[in-house]
Amino acid sequence: MHEGSVTPAQLRAGRALLGLSQAELAERASVTVELTAEAEADGEAGASEAAVAALQAALERHGVIFLAADGGEGLGVRLRRTGPPDEGLRPDQLTSDNGI
Repeated sequence: MHEGSVTPAQLRAGRALLGLSQAELAERASVTVELTAEAEADGEAGASEAAVAALQAALERHGVIFLAADGGEGLGVRLRRTGPPDEGLRPDQLTSDNGI
């Protein structure tokens, strides 16, 4: 979602998905902890667009996807899938041993 700036809540949620502290995210984004805290703070006084872009890029490099508001739903974040989709068991694999 590069067309618009991400929100402070999205930055906090993305960081939480990765289990990072503000200091760890700041290091990965090459910004200060103070700028990270400003970018994540709700309110008028926030970090610069450059700092927010650096934080967003760092989160995206580690698998965070920023979701735009779509179809009446709000903004969000999620993690990029890391493997093939789980297709479940095929009919020929169903047995009494696997709970079926």
